[in-house]
Amino acid sequence: MQLTAGMRPRLPSLLTGLAVTAGAIAIGNVVARRRMHRRQRVQSELQSPANCDALHAAKVARIATQLRAHSGTRPVSLRKQAPPHQVPKRDDLRQRDDKIDISDLTDIIDIDPVNRTCTAEAGVMFNDLVAATLRYHLVPIIVPELATITIGGAVSGCSIESMSFRYGGFHDTCVEYEVVTATGDVLVCTPDNSNALVFQMMHGSFGTLGILTKLKFRLVSARPFVHVTYEKYGTLAEYRDAIWRHFKAEDLDFMDGIIHSPEEYVLSVGRFVDEAPYTNRYDWMKIYYLSTHTRTEDYLATPHYFFRYDRGVTNVHPKSFLGRLLFGKLLDSGTVMRAADKLRRFIDSEHPTVIVDVFLPLSKVGDFLVWYERELGHFPLWCVPYRRVRDYEWIADSFYAGLDDELFLDLAIYGMKQTDGRNYHKLIEDKLRELGGIKTLISHNYYSRDEFWSTWNKRNYDLVKAITDPHNVFRDLYTKTCRAAMGKTDSG
Repeated sequence: MQLTAGMRPRLPSLLTGLAVTAGAIAIGNVVARRRMHRRQRVQSELQSPANCDALHAAKVARIATQLRAHSGTRPVSLRKQAPPHQVPKRDDLRQRDDKIDISDLTDIIDIDPVNRTCTAEAGVMFNDLVAATLRYHLVPIIVPELATITIGGAVSGCSIESMSFRYGGFHDTCVEYEVVTATGDVLVCTPDNSNALVFQMMHGSFGTLGILTKLKFRLVSARPFVHVTYEKYGTLAEYRDAIWRHFKAEDLDFMDGIIHSPEEYVLSVGRFVDEAPYTNRYDWMKIYYLSTHTRTEDYLATPHYFFRYDRGVTNVHPKSFLGRLLFGKLLDSGTVMRAADKLRRFIDSEHPTVIVDVFLPLSKVGDFLVWYERELGHFPLWCVPYRRVRDYEWIADSFYAGLDDELFLDLAIYGMKQTDGRNYHKLIEDKLRELGGIKTLISHNYYSRDEFWSTWNKRNYDLVKAITDPHNVFRDLYTKTCRAAMGKTDSG
């Protein structure tokens, strides 16, 4: 094509625009890398122990001052640097709360390679933590699937992953919490000191029992790569037997799976290895859960194994080849969660998409899936075996009465549309209570107050609430997750 006189002046402008855009992207990448490098530094490598303590104490004092200055007439929630990782809800009243700024709690304070522990502030994200600990050939024992989940959020929101069949949840690997109460007091909490109940009740409290500011947790030895083998089964009975066999043998480092359909069960079993003949990564064009359908084995660099679901577990977007080619690299979990939170006003609040994790005793999984296939029938499901490490203090005593199972199964139902006028969330809640299961509270919750406290432990919750938030500044757990999150101004 020959350029006309009117078109020629536009070419330099176009080239200039492209150059400016490319320059802006390059500068942005440099800035992002520098920020990431700062986040991944270990403070004890740069500062004396006394200076590390002083720097952290100054942040805690600032948070305590904010809390003491609060009038107490309005509820508060937290302003963090990391993106939110609860399921966004259109009418969540948390958006109107007064904010306590904890955005600078992002330091990895110390890594002790001898005792295999890490001390870090609550706002540290797992992608930065993995990068820092791997320099010592160590990693956190439980690394959630999304890279920008914080360690504080992993405790408050009950994070698990593919080492959970041996170790339970992230909370079960922790040995000490520092908690700032609503009145500005600072508590050091361990499983065996005078604040032992506070320590245990921080698990699954969703920020309603105080502010986690610092955590100390155990690490495990790691190698550069993970070799994953995909065991394929045609029935739930075979699948369940395989999970139990590996659980008892403890012959793996990692175990999770995908139930693609009632006839296709894939168990993903992984082991750390020193060398790999090839590696795959799933942060752009490739979709991890689909690979479990077609592959028999895979090798991933250890960080890429941990965050293999970061572009989505079973509800990956964009789905098309062209969409992933253009935008897949950009749409990591943090970006998606920030965008979803900003665009929450477009969410259908009457029939919200189901995104929920349900936990069932292994012996009850068959009963649940028979009901689930008949009534709802949404597949695939992500499956994570979860060891019963202890009977949690935040769950009602009656939940454990007569329960002999050593192993639970987390079935992650992600992206199910409600299409027939029924409330799928409520149907699932009711079935779980019938079978002795439980669900996470990050999603849409429809429990009545009595239903809720028949599963969660109100006595223990109230004992700790009286210590850490006597004036209910942070809301109580039921009100925050089942009423305010749903736009309800009353307490139910």
